[in-house]
Amino acid sequence: MTAGTALVAILVVSTQAEGAQRKHVSRRHPTVQRQLDDAMAQIKAQQQRLDAQAADLAALHNRLDAKAAVAEVSTNQTAPQPAVLAAQGAAPGGGDPGSVVQAPSVTPLERVGQAPVTEDRPIELAVLENQASVVTRRGALTAEFQADYARADRSRAVFRGIELVEAVLVGVFDINESRQDVLSASAALRYGVTNRFELGVRLPFVHRADTSIVAPIAGSTNNDPAATIDSSVRGTGIGDLEVTARYQLLDGHNGSPYVIGNLQAVIPTGTNPFDLRRDDLGRPFKAATGAGFYGISPSITAILPTDPVVLFGTLAYTFNLGKSVNTRIPPVVISYVDPGDAVSGSAGIGISFNQQTTLNLGYAHTWAFGTKTRTSLLTPTVDWPGMRESQSRDLQIGRFLFGVTYRVTPRASLNWSVEVGTTEDATDLRTVLRIPTVLLTGH
Repeated sequence: MTAGTALVAILVVSTQAEGAQRKHVSRRHPTVQRQLDDAMAQIKAQQQRLDAQAADLAALHNRLDAKAAVAEVSTNQTAPQPAVLAAQGAAPGGGDPGSVVQAPSVTPLERVGQAPVTEDRPIELAVLENQASVVTRRGALTAEFQADYARADRSRAVFRGIELVEAVLVGVFDINESRQDVLSASAALRYGVTNRFELGVRLPFVHRADTSIVAPIAGSTNNDPAATIDSSVRGTGIGDLEVTARYQLLDGHNGSPYVIGNLQAVIPTGTNPFDLRRDDLGRPFKAATGAGFYGISPSITAILPTDPVVLFGTLAYTFNLGKSVNTRIPPVVISYVDPGDAVSGSAGIGISFNQQTTLNLGYAHTWAFGTKTRTSLLTPTVDWPGMRESQSRDLQIGRFLFGVTYRVTPRASLNWSVEVGTTEDATDLRTVLRIPTVLLTGH
């Protein structure tokens, strides 16, 4: 008998003996055998689950390897600018997407002008000043520096005389020219009381130069230089304090707009124009830096983000409170002045080129009602014996708005806006530079 044959014979004998032993144990201990079978079944099920988890891990490793390969390819190539992506179909209504090499869809592409959903920051618009963004979050504090320049220029011809026939005038022609330049710098603070309620305050420092010249046209008064009246004054000092409260009514979810209710109060901390020292002719020695009246202005602002633009608008009503002034401007005494209230509205569009730069265009119009005054003559006459009340004409103030916002850092941005007057009563030009900076991020 060979060695292999002997080995086979030994295995067969041992197998038969083991089988016989198991049958013997099964006959003698049936309960133990069932428990053993159940344990073996559980071990087999556990092994199957481990095999399934190993397959899932292998699939995840494959996906991570694919993502790393895509990232490596993208870093070795020049990334297209957001504006180019929009033109090539990244934004809705774009061009032919087939002309662009599409990368594997690992993460969703951010649309032009739309912030990531994980980033909680206010919408920044330059043209509506403090009424254009969602409120400051709870506990956050924002400081803002603002530089402002405004220019108003008026020239008109005044005729004093008699019109004999059409286009034949006998009398004096005067040119009434007035200019006003206002340069101001202001500091503001805004604090989020809650996630929907914000309080703010702003105090400006104003430099104002007013020029008013009444000059006769050559030949109308024998070129008498004494007939020219030059009333040019300047004033520098603190302006009127502004206090604001804002409450967010709607949060802009599910396609609805952000809606913010605003309340602004103007406190006359600047120089009152009726308290200025004047000469014998009633001309002031310097220009006023404030309006001299309290004002309350409730308004409502709506902001609707629609990829890739933002639509916005504001409606406001301003209540100006009248008061007694008792100012002598010969030949009259001004006893009471009630500045007219005003209705205003504005609307526009903000276009985001990327996450840092936004272009804003809009139009604003204000209808200011006439100012009521009560006056009397220093020397009463038969025609004007006592107090007389009059009201000036209404003013129509239209402005075209242009603004650019650039986000310098996650906490600071630059807002530059320009207003161009479109009606006769409007200021010719106004430009504003604002630099808001987040001091406390809140929670």
